[in-house]
Amino acid sequence: MKENQNHENASFKDYENPKDKNIYQKAELFGQYIANWQSRGHWNYRQVCLSGSTAEVILEGEPDKIYVATVYNDYLGLSQHPAVKAAAIAGIEKYGVGVTASPAIGGQMDFHVEIEQKIAGFFKREAAMLFTTGYTANTATMQALFKKEDLAIADAGVHASMIEGVKYTTNVKTFLHNNMEHLERILKGNQGKYRSMVVVIDGVYSQPADLAPLADIVYLCKKYGAFLAMDDAHGVGVIGETGRGVIELHDAYQDVDIITGTFSKTFGHLGGYVVADPELIEYLKYQAAQHIFSVAPTPASRCVLKSIDLIDEEPWRKVKLWENINYLKKGLHDLRLNTEHSASAIVPVIIGRPGLNAEVCKLLLEAGVYANQIGYPAVNLKSARIRMSITAAHTIDHMDRILEAWEWVKVKMNIKNFE
Repeated sequence: MKENQNHENASFKDYENPKDKNIYQKAELFGQYIANWQSRGHWNYRQVCLSGSTAEVILEGEPDKIYVATVYNDYLGLSQHPAVKAAAIAGIEKYGVGVTASPAIGGQMDFHVEIEQKIAGFFKREAAMLFTTGYTANTATMQALFKKEDLAIADAGVHASMIEGVKYTTNVKTFLHNNMEHLERILKGNQGKYRSMVVVIDGVYSQPADLAPLADIVYLCKKYGAFLAMDDAHGVGVIGETGRGVIELHDAYQDVDIITGTFSKTFGHLGGYVVADPELIEYLKYQAAQHIFSVAPTPASRCVLKSIDLIDEEPWRKVKLWENINYLKKGLHDLRLNTEHSASAIVPVIIGRPGLNAEVCKLLLEAGVYANQIGYPAVNLKSARIRMSITAAHTIDHMDRILEAWEWVKVKMNIKNFE
């Protein structure tokens, strides 16, 4: 990166490896970038919340102001559920605050086994294993199973954790997002050239917020002899008649070789999981480095057992969630705002230019709506967006406050249409 580059037009990507900068010089340059954005009120990252991940929050610096929060992925509101809290407390009371060892050498507790069995059964499978985060579930699994003799074929929209995991195969190809013709060309052109091919997808994509055409992908994988790995972190609890995610939508429980996800969204806690055939799970338990060399999930994770039950015990939560989603999207469309192809609890509004996007985010916060600004490299340069995550804990009043804020922003900026 050049010394005199305009920080206003830069992105995080520009500071990853600036030429001829040692570690301190690189950090100093990035600090200048942050200061530049802060000077305009455009730096809304790492806001300090004083009230927990709830539908309404208090932020540091404005203790008397209540914001409608759309930054949390607690889709069913389970992180605040009394029964889930009680289960976490009971786990701590019985086992302490940590297990202090990796699963292979003492850290495997009976409640870990219970969670593994329950999340496997949730997807109508026989085996699962736990990770301390959903991110490491993806990176560790891909790194352990696929090497330089294999080919990974990833959708262009998959999560960064999957990208990090498959890059160690050396052989990685990317197909255009949800483009089945492109995927088939890659599969057909590489059939028989590698020890194995794996197609890597998300169920719900976190930025466009759309769904994978899973039935078509399953068909192509079977046709060309490829394995299929799917991370449905944003689909579970939201998609499907009983909230099993995109896999339920297509009744593809036995067709996805590797199912990954996280307990940090719908389940309201922390940690990741991998569901697969028993022999693959047994292999990963001793070959996935981030599993065998990391401490096992804490006793508080016993709350996940209750969270899984609540998806079936309180189906009204998903109904309420979709009432909120549909109400908000209709209101945004009435305001002539572009929510792209959103088909999930993530509702993006496409703004375009990064600077304009940052100003919109600043004004939304001023209007009492705490949302995320998303820019390059998470999305392409022309697709900067405000991303809102909607939950069952929101009310219609919250949706109206969000819509009123958007209407005010459009008037304030004298913009009829962001498209």
